[in-house]
Amino acid sequence: MQANGTTPLVEMRDISIAFGGIKAVDGVSVDLRPGEVVGLLGHNGAGKSTLIKILSGAYRPDAGEIYVNGEKADIGTPRDAKRYGIETIYQTLALADNIDAAGNIFLGREVLTPYGTLDDATMEAETRKVMARLNPHFRRFKEPVKALSGGQRQSVAIARAIYFNARVLIMDEPTAALGPAETQQVADLVLQLKKEGIGIFLISHDIHDVFGLADRVSVMKNGKLVGSANVADVTQDEVLGMIILGKCPPGAVPGPGAS
Repeated sequence: MQANGTTPLVEMRDISIAFGGIKAVDGVSVDLRPGEVVGLLGHNGAGKSTLIKILSGAYRPDAGEIYVNGEKADIGTPRDAKRYGIETIYQTLALADNIDAAGNIFLGREVLTPYGTLDDATMEAETRKVMARLNPHFRRFKEPVKALSGGQRQSVAIARAIYFNARVLIMDEPTAALGPAETQQVADLVLQLKKEGIGIFLISHDIHDVFGLADRVSVMKNGKLVGSANVADVTQDEVLGMIILGKCPPGAVPGPGAS
């Protein structure tokens, strides 16, 4: 599906997966364009996390296809997803608490000197460069990440993804457990990523959050897509109606799960 003349960064078509005979995701299609944030909404058990786990390579779908930049993609493992430029920022952030920002960004992909020792100077210089793009106010390069605030930790996790050329970021509940100032930091990060043409799938329970950050929303209920809409074309109450009742408002494109 091409909209505005741009090929989607990612398109998931008719994706289904069942566990023990119960369809966790049932014929769902969503897409994401460069520089766009798409909010994935739905109650716990709606299937949104499972859908995203398929995109991130944690599960293989029983049916359906994934396209990356218009080409059919074979994603069976998280490593495959990374190869296609798809990175996930989990709620837990998966950071090594006792090492600094550079240590985290290059964890498992360390830069070595010609003598086979860690090239700390290069890794720190590269970390400063990527952080200057993302969060120019970040100064705490030498401290272990456990000493950082929630928003700063989020910056480190995102810097790690984009340093290794992510084009698609999956952000799972990025503002859960953050205060208002930290939440604003994450919003600023998202705006910066959009400017760089990176597409973001935002999984969140917080509808205010999604309305503040997303361009479009896709709502799931009982494993099916209720519908998708531009944020400008729907109200928060209408989206709540999609989440709770599966009712698709006039401003949204209904999916197979619309009541």
